Amino acid sequence: MFDNLNWWEIGALLLLALLIFGDRLPAVISDGLRMVRNLRRMATNATTDLSRELGTDIQLQDLHPKAFVRKHLLSEEDEAAIRKPLQGVYDNLRADVTSVHEELKDVATAVDPASRPGKATGGASPAPVPRVSYDDAT
Repeated sequence: MFDNLNWWEIGALLLLALLIFGDRLPAVISDGLRMVRNLRRMATNATTDLSRELGTDIQLQDLHPKAFVRKHLLSEEDEAAIRKPLQGVYDNLRADVTSVHEELKDVATAVDPASRPGKATGGASPAPVPRVSYDDAT
């Protein structure tokens, strides 16, 4: 649910909630959780009623249009016949993308002098710079 939020943003939201609701924050959180539980119970009751009316075992995930078509309108043979040509295209595309990715990594390694050990400075490390002491200056 919070995949696109980092820890700083979540902390800022919690701080904002604390500033807005203050001492009432625990009551607001419990009311929100109670509402979520009620919504889940209502969804479960609706799917149970729908299953009983239709005479089949319907899960909440089956109500998604793609899942409904796949489960109730297509047989396994029809689904396999539809997937077969698309799976071949997918496999070919994946192999092409993998080969291009490997070639790009090879080119990046060849171009980047920092990735080649000993090549950037001619194999010798630079001489260290002598440190200046304040005692020497006085």
